[in-house]
Amino acid sequence: MSLRFVLDPDLTPRLRAEIVDLWADVSNAGGAVGFVPPVTAADVHVLADPTFAGIADGPDRLLVAYSGDRLVAMLVFGDNRFPLKAHWCVLKRVMVHPGTQGTGYGSALMTEAARLGREFGHEALHVTVRDGLGLDKFYDRLGYREIGRLPGALRVAPDDDRDEILMWLDLAPQRQ
Repeated sequence: MSLRFVLDPDLTPRLRAEIVDLWADVSNAGGAVGFVPPVTAADVHVLADPTFAGIADGPDRLLVAYSGDRLVAMLVFGDNRFPLKAHWCVLKRVMVHPGTQGTGYGSALMTEAARLGREFGHEALHVTVRDGLGLDKFYDRLGYREIGRLPGALRVAPDDDRDEILMWLDLAPQRQ
């Protein structure tokens, strides 16, 4: 497994299209990135366009991962836009192409995010997870801990409400 990470790439029309395609592929494979399948590129643009604006105009930051020339993973460092929360950030739109599941790309992406989070001076990273998919176990293995739940906060279908799980990774050096 060899990934090339790029922080804050130029959001060219090509990269935007690749991200939308990745987002649709992840969603249609059952990934929890804001949609339930089936979705089209047009559906994805409803969330992608404001996400791109937050990156292009700041203060959010984009991390992408390539295998060769192929975009295979991404996430957004979401700024809290609130001074009292400036010491931590939210990871949003965490995605790994479904064709690469099981290769370690997800763990590598999250390890790079933690490294960069420390480099940025963050003391913690926060991610929300849709219950019922086992994603909390993935994050748990990476050192994240569940800090709460919003019961039934995500309505993925009629009569199918899921908890939103709040996960937290402490990046601050351990105090003696």
